[in-house]
Order: sequence, then C-alpha cells, then structure tokens
Amino acid sequence: MDTDILVVGAGIHGAAVAHAAARRGYRVRVIEQFGRPAEGTSGRSSKLIHGGLRYLETGQIRLVRECLREQRTLLRERPALVKLVPFYLPVYRRTSRPAWKIAVGLWLYRLLGGHRFRRLPAGEWQALDGLDSRDLRAVFRYFDAQTDDRALTAAVLADAQALGTGVAFGTRLEGIACEATRCVVHCRGPAGVEAVTAACVVNAAGPWVNRVLARATPRPAMLAIELVQGTHIVVAGELRRGIYYLEAPQDRRAVFAMPWKGRTLIGTTETPYRDDPADVHPLAAEQAYLLAVYNHYFQRGLELTDIEDSFAGLRVLPAGEGSAFTRPRETILHRDPAAPRLLSIYGGKLTSHAHTARQVMKRLAPLLPGG
Repeated sequence: MDTDILVVGAGIHGAAVAHAAARRGYRVRVIEQFGRPAEGTSGRSSKLIHGGLRYLETGQIRLVRECLREQRTLLRERPALVKLVPFYLPVYRRTSRPAWKIAVGLWLYRLLGGHRFRRLPAGEWQALDGLDSRDLRAVFRYFDAQTDDRALTAAVLADAQALGTGVAFGTRLEGIACEATRCVVHCRGPAGVEAVTAACVVNAAGPWVNRVLARATPRPAMLAIELVQGTHIVVAGELRRGIYYLEAPQDRRAVFAMPWKGRTLIGTTETPYRDDPADVHPLAAEQAYLLAVYNHYFQRGLELTDIEDSFAGLRVLPAGEGSAFTRPRETILHRDPAAPRLLSIYGGKLTSHAHTARQVMKRLAPLLPGG
C-alpha cells in the first residue's frame, strides 16, 4: 500500500482532512489539479469565520452551535489568521425583520456560543462609515470573525505537510478503482501518469465532487446537488468600523460589506450554475446587484467602472425546492456500500472545516490500519 489516505483536492476540507489524518499518524497524500491550494471555492469565499446568524431563521440550530464552537477554537489556535471583528446590522423602516425580532435572534446567537451584542444609541450612528441614517430605526453591533481564506487553507495544508503529508499540485485524477481492501488511484501530474494504492480515498473536490465520483469504478451513487455561484466585488475605500450586515433592497437577501486589505469587499450573490466549475466567473448582473446594495446604504454613487476586482466561487447545495438562500447548509459525508473505501464531502463551511475532518476520520477509522 503506497499510502493510508489519498485526498482529492487541496481546498480547506482536503487540507483539514490531511492534517487530521497526519496528526493521527496515518500516511497521507493529497492531489490537487491546480498549482496551489484554495484555487476553488476555498479562496473565493466571503472571508468569514462565523456561526451563521441567518441560519437561525431556518432552524439550523445544530449548524450554528457547531460553527460557533469551531470559531472559538480558531480564534484561540490561529490568532494570526482569524480575528474577531464587529458586525453592524442596521434596521430601517422598510427592513423585513423588525428590531425586536433581530434582538431575539442575536440573544439566541449569544446563547448558542456567540459573542456579546448591543443596540447602539442614535448618537453613535453618524460614526458608522457614512451609513445612510434616513429612516434608520436601530443598529445592532455583534461580533464574528474574519480571515484570509486562502492563507488559512495554506496554513492548514502546511501543518499537514510538516507531519509528513505529500502534496502533488498540478495533478489531475484519471480514475479510481475501488477494491475490497484498497483503492487504486490513477492520476496525471508533471511526471506523467501514476497509479497510487491507498487504503481509503477522500473526495474533497468541492464543486467537482460528482465529477470525481464519475471516474470511480464501480460507479458509486451520487447525491443530487445544485451548484450556486457566489460573486464578490472590491471597490476603493475602507469601512473602518467593521463589517456591515445589510438586507438587499432588491430581494431581501443578506449582503456583507467589509474592510479587506485597505479596500471594501461586498458579497455575495446566489446564481444557479451548470457549467464546468473551472469556468466560473462574476457576471455583470451580479456585480451591478452588489454595487446597488452598497450604493443604497452608503450613498456612494459608484458605477461598474469603479469596481477594482471581482471573483466568484461555487457552493455545493442539496438539490431541492426553494431558493438557495433558505437551503440547508449542513455538510454531508457520503459513502456508497459499493465503494466503502471512497468517502465524499458534499458542501461544507470554511468555519467548521476541522469538525468536518474529525467526522471524516471517524467514518474511515475502521478501514484504516489499526482500525
């Protein structure tokens, strides 16, 4: 056997699984189609390590508690990369949720493990980065965390490498032959085609998850999913007080405006996506939507030509009815009895990557050496 665990994908979940496995003493190899980690969704997120305040509205209590617990761990273990930041949540006359309802949600958020919050007196509103105060009824301040998603992923992967994990960049999966006692993974990298035998394979390919399963024999069952594009834009000027949790006037979705490397990052959108994940890119309509939200709340009058940068990533959500905004965000670990040594990660959140990795290791432990 060449390795105990072969991980497909060097995004945050692939890196976290590699780290968790290496810490337990297993031999680990990671293959990644791109030339560096976090080239997919893990480098194109909203840069937040948060509990998911809005998930309370859809009853995802367990997910919120889990994410808040993991947030506290990251604040303690990776203080250079994960910082607690104030969030401001303004309530206007036309905001869909009244102030009392938001206060109840923040109280529950605090009870589940979140940080302190308060309602700001009107005398402090003028200091909020030029936030429009017309028809403003209340402003709540609470705390969540922000990170550099690409740097966090690279740090987790580097920790795995320090424990002996081998990482092959620029390496594409050709196929996986699932046998009773092992998997044989065929991949093509800079040195050509290679066959690697592994006790188990973890499919952490993000939006490519079902494309990986399509290359496995026997063919495992695939979960029905929808890919949802999330775009962010970057404009000049920095919001100095913190991050703003805004309700888009167009459709009442949540949009964040936040300081980011001396500029302002605004996101995100939710657009169905059906093409090759490698081709995802910001759409003009998405950029206009985000700019309109920012202009509405901060009266900046910016135009599309003022956008300095933009990027788009893909969420993996379970197929179903209703909008992506209300769809469950629980991570799904999937394994077909026809190929029990191949485990796939569907979805997943940046915040809870270590928790997901621990769950993966629990599932795989009986199939690994010493299990």
